[in-house]
Amino acid sequence: MDFLQQSFSVRFDYKVFFTNHLFSKENPLLGNFFSTAKKSDATPKIFFVLDDGVVAHHPDLINGIKSYFKGFPSISLIEEMMIVPGGEAAKNDENLFRQIVTAVHNHKIDRHSYLVAIGGGSVLDLAGYAAAVSHRGIRHIRIPTTVLSQNDSGVGVKNGINYFNKKNFLGTFAPPVAVFNDFHFLTTLEDVDWRSGISEAIKVALIKDAAFFQWLLDNAALLAKRDMPAMQSLIKRCADLHMQHIRGGDPFEMGSSRPLDFGHWSAHKLEQLTNFHIRHGEAVAIGIALDSVYSYLSGRLSEEAMNVILNLNKTLGLSTTHPLLEVRDNESPLLQGLEEFREHLGGKLTITLLNGIGIGEEVHEMDGALIRQASQLLKDRSNP
Repeated sequence: MDFLQQSFSVRFDYKVFFTNHLFSKENPLLGNFFSTAKKSDATPKIFFVLDDGVVAHHPDLINGIKSYFKGFPSISLIEEMMIVPGGEAAKNDENLFRQIVTAVHNHKIDRHSYLVAIGGGSVLDLAGYAAAVSHRGIRHIRIPTTVLSQNDSGVGVKNGINYFNKKNFLGTFAPPVAVFNDFHFLTTLEDVDWRSGISEAIKVALIKDAAFFQWLLDNAALLAKRDMPAMQSLIKRCADLHMQHIRGGDPFEMGSSRPLDFGHWSAHKLEQLTNFHIRHGEAVAIGIALDSVYSYLSGRLSEEAMNVILNLNKTLGLSTTHPLLEVRDNESPLLQGLEEFREHLGGKLTITLLNGIGIGEEVHEMDGALIRQASQLLKDRSNP
């Protein structure tokens, strides 16, 4: 038998920066990055995609960007910036994807130029997907503006849009060339966005870092009161844990193991059932509660630990249940969501449960009866 075989590795490098007022003339961080990153004599172009909610809350943003780049003539700013809807609407409308790709074409954004996205996780996912498939990959910079995107999705390697009414059905694994976390953007967040983003920190702490979870318990009251130093510490630690995981053995998820999706199988279904009206972080908080209770009912997690997790959600103002996740029979949408998650993973179900705080365990089956019990327990606790 004749055959040829090839094997090779590709190295990816990118940095996550933490700053305030990124586009202030007194802040040289972004300009210094472009000066250092320049590899040829050609003048790179920069095209911005902006979250409409961010633009509304920061009305001087566009002029600030234009003013900032006047100080860097070696970089060609495309003055016509694209503004797209924020939230899950950005990922549900495939026309937005086409508009970004069209803009890349019209403005001749090549592989030495940059597509910069400023916004929440959904806008970053959309713009990142467009960047990854244009010219088979153009340089992409993320500037996350929410807690959830600064501590989790914005520092990762995933991009995508929703299709067939399924979460992230179309997408790529394509790292950005850099991430700039500007904490100033967090000051204008609604309370629900501030709180819901903390759910991803709870998730990663529960499966990877008991000490970080204890820190969350100790600082829950401060976080609930929107204490900025506490939030900055949370974001840095959560982003660090996320990036450590990416550096591990399967950054592009070629296998079925997805520990960072703890609490997500039901969260994805809940988002779909609510037509994406519920925030991703809100859904994840509920998913974490469900899987924590399931871990207790299946004999893995102590009752004390389960109560600590649920009480942390309560302190932070995060829900632990939703009527659409109640299980009445085998045809309930929640159980259908489990099968959809199995399909998304490639046919083999892999769910992370808890053997303790900071100790995750991967399982390949879940008991429908126990899921129903977990759902009922959470319902009973929410209606004492």
